Amino acid sequence: MSIQNFGALPDGDHVLRATISGHGLTVSVLTLGASVQDIRLEGVDHPLVLGFPTLEPYLGEGRYFGALVGRYANRIAGGRARLGGETLDLDRNQDGRHMLHGGSDGTGTRNWMLTTQQADMVGLADHLPAGHMGFPGAMLIRATYQILPGPSLQLTVLATSNELTFCNFAQHSYFNLDGAPTIAEHRLRIPAQTYLPINKDLIPLGAPAVVKGTHLDFRRATRLGERLDGPVIDHNMCLSETRSLHMRPVATLAAGDVTLDICSTEPGLQVYTAAHLSGGAEGLGGRPYGRYAGIALESQIWPDAPNHPHFPSAELKPGQIYRQVTAMRFRRDGS
Repeated sequence: MSIQNFGALPDGDHVLRATISGHGLTVSVLTLGASVQDIRLEGVDHPLVLGFPTLEPYLGEGRYFGALVGRYANRIAGGRARLGGETLDLDRNQDGRHMLHGGSDGTGTRNWMLTTQQADMVGLADHLPAGHMGFPGAMLIRATYQILPGPSLQLTVLATSNELTFCNFAQHSYFNLDGAPTIAEHRLRIPAQTYLPINKDLIPLGAPAVVKGTHLDFRRATRLGERLDGPVIDHNMCLSETRSLHMRPVATLAAGDVTLDICSTEPGLQVYTAAHLSGGAEGLGGRPYGRYAGIALESQIWPDAPNHPHFPSAELKPGQIYRQVTAMRFRRDGS
């Protein structure tokens, strides 16, 4: 474990970078957003996630890169939701109309506290006061990144609140496994039979629809280059109707001789092919990230669940413990 000063925020608070290693995997995590900044696999000469070598891009074009977003990941339509018989008025940080990733001061933009430091593990914590971004309940969040045999990077998120509230976190790394300018040669498999159709604001329209016959059918490994010229992919894949106590496979991504297997306790997987990227600051590979430079595979509760009673519940009761576990196993051909 090594800890470095990664730079200072506009308010003078310092961002730290913790680097952990084990089993042939090396991972760097920033206190800003509890963000995975870099992942390196032994024998591979390029990073496996999009990230930046300096702090400044994370305050602009790199917002959410690798971050742990919440207290409600993804979108809540109109920034409004019913909870406990009351209507919540939430921060509307998406075009002034909808809430995205917990609001303008969501956990993906906050500077977390570094709590645990070991050679192969780093722990972080954040505290959200009652009323933060419009949500009731003071919330304590703890996140642990640990490298396990495989090698696998396992993320465990624990959260508690002193009032009834909503809780939904997602790890927002953009993966690129072959170091190419785009993910066109990546092959993606997701064992989802249904997905959530969305409107122009990326808000779910209602009930899930079957993936068969659509550009979102990844039940068999599919080369992404075949799908990038079609409709933008930024959808929730419906893996189950409830959260699980145990992890289950949610996605396999492969490119070159590297394969990523993701398992999670969460009932949904948001898939986004980074169509908005247009190049700016140099990334970890020494070049700006253009369109389709990476793919986000975000394990989470379904978007806008507070406004859809038939979606998996995102309610967290007082004293109840929210627990998400998501594991990212990296392997090379033959390993």
